[in-house]
Amino acid sequence: MTRVVVVGDALIDELRDDNGVREFVGGAALNVAVGLSRLGVPTTLIAMVGHDEPGGHIRSYLADYGVELIETASALGTARAVSTRSGGGEPEYVFNEAAQRRRIRYGDAERQAMTDASLVVVSCVAFDDREQSDELAETIAASGADVAIDPNPRAGMMHDKAEFARGFEALARGSVLVKVGEDDASLLYDERLDALRARLIDLGARAVLATEGAAGATIEAGEVVVTRPISNLPGPIVDTMGAGDAAFAATVAALVERVPATEEEWGEVLQSAMDMAAATCRFEGALLRTPAVLEGLDLDRIGT
Repeated sequence: MTRVVVVGDALIDELRDDNGVREFVGGAALNVAVGLSRLGVPTTLIAMVGHDEPGGHIRSYLADYGVELIETASALGTARAVSTRSGGGEPEYVFNEAAQRRRIRYGDAERQAMTDASLVVVSCVAFDDREQSDELAETIAASGADVAIDPNPRAGMMHDKAEFARGFEALARGSVLVKVGEDDASLLYDERLDALRARLIDLGARAVLATEGAAGATIEAGEVVVTRPISNLPGPIVDTMGAGDAAFAATVAALVERVPATEEEWGEVLQSAMDMAAATCRFEGALLRTPAVLEGLDLDRIGT
């Protein structure tokens, strides 16, 4: 199977809640890269990583899951996202300076990796940095690889909403897949998710995966529109972190094998993506899980 290159963020997720503080290796792009590798897709991650102890954890984690890393050195150390969760409210995120000023360099190794890849996946890059965004688009165009995108705008890391939308849309034109969620539509465009889905199709995206929270998800590809609800799997929902990344990784893995052509085929892809997202939610952290992992487990102890 041809290698997939994922470009984007790698960081430490620090979770704070009533049970204390836990740290996980994370970042949307890293989650997708590891998820693809767990699904049998050879994967390379291009990301910024600090030469510090947290950066060492990231390198070890990627090595454990068989993901090749091509890294840009971070002068500010490893990026970190602190998530504070209390009661039933939405978590609040604070990003350190390294995350806010993230920068990926595209040298010979990065360019060669993209040229050799069947697909380049972009998730959570600094689209509002015009120089960086344009360099990424030019590098992908020169490689000739197809591209799949999850813009993943984060209020704590985004400095210019209009510029972020410009950079994102420039790369979305002609992409094989764009994943967006309700938060993306609201934060970037102040509009509903279905309106953003239509916008992306009009731009020329060949398929759009729109994740709709409790309403499930929809894939629109040409004349095909399929919707699936949240998968009902055994066990309680422990943590929704990483659910969208799992769904995106599962969809990308299906496209690497074969691009669906019919409503039935797209429906199967979306159902698999929803199953993996639901399984991932049965565990703390963002590591992609498949429904098979729930078989034979003591479901009362998941997440403890």
